[in-house]
Amino acid sequence: MVAGLAGILASSSVQAQESASAREPSRQETVPSDLDGVSVTTMVAPTDLAPDDVSQDQDPPPTATTKDGKSSLPNAPTPKVNPSTPSNPNEEYGKQPKRILWVVPNYRAVSANTYLPPLSFKGDLWLATQDTFDYSNFIFVGALAGINMASKSQPTFGQGAEGFGKYYWHSFVDGGIENYMAEAIVPVATKEDPRYYTMGKGGFFKRTGYSVSRLFITRTNSGKSTFNLSEIVGAGAAAGISNTYYPAEFNPWVKTYQRWGTQVGLDGLFNVIKEFWPDIDRVVFRGKY
Repeated sequence: MVAGLAGILASSSVQAQESASAREPSRQETVPSDLDGVSVTTMVAPTDLAPDDVSQDQDPPPTATTKDGKSSLPNAPTPKVNPSTPSNPNEEYGKQPKRILWVVPNYRAVSANTYLPPLSFKGDLWLATQDTFDYSNFIFVGALAGINMASKSQPTFGQGAEGFGKYYWHSFVDGGIENYMAEAIVPVATKEDPRYYTMGKGGFFKRTGYSVSRLFITRTNSGKSTFNLSEIVGAGAAAGISNTYYPAEFNPWVKTYQRWGTQVGLDGLFNVIKEFWPDIDRVVFRGKY
């Protein structure tokens, strides 16, 4: 009877352990003990885990940017974007073309805020040659010869085709000698720069005064300002040389002074045109010429 009672108790103990194991799933952990080579297996229920042991990577973190690319966080740094700098229209002021209206040579004009090295004697000669033998100069000389013939500046030349021919070649030689004297020969001797440096900015009277003053003030090869011997002496020498091929008159010095003044006056007029041509081209022709 005692043996039967012991069997019943053992059977009920086993059933109780099985039911408890079914009700509470557990996980095993191997905990090291102080005994060498012995490990103790403990049963830990899921409800005993700390909140920190739960993975935080289950859901992605919310984005910190808005639709326009800016951060929604108050203290988040905003990326720096360099705005595109629009082109400055003032950078283009006083820009000189090689020709005016695609016809008139403009080789002596230098754009505003431009500093060029001094010309060599070969460069001076080439500059004078371009101004003298450019195709547009033959047209200009023809117009000047027509004006001189209409005003009968040299009555001995006569009228008609023969008279026009005489006026024409005299005007051409006058301009050619003046170009070489004022742009090549005298500048080499005086170490002056025969080119016209554009101001490009300022009022009408200021810029007009500047362009006319360049008849008397120029730059040296070292960049300093000096009296324009190239223009004044060069044009005067050309007018004096012209007496060798003009008809002898009672008072030839009067005609010499007239030719001298005409050459200097034409150079002053061309300086004014060169100074304002970039503005005329931009406003009237929209930069096409």
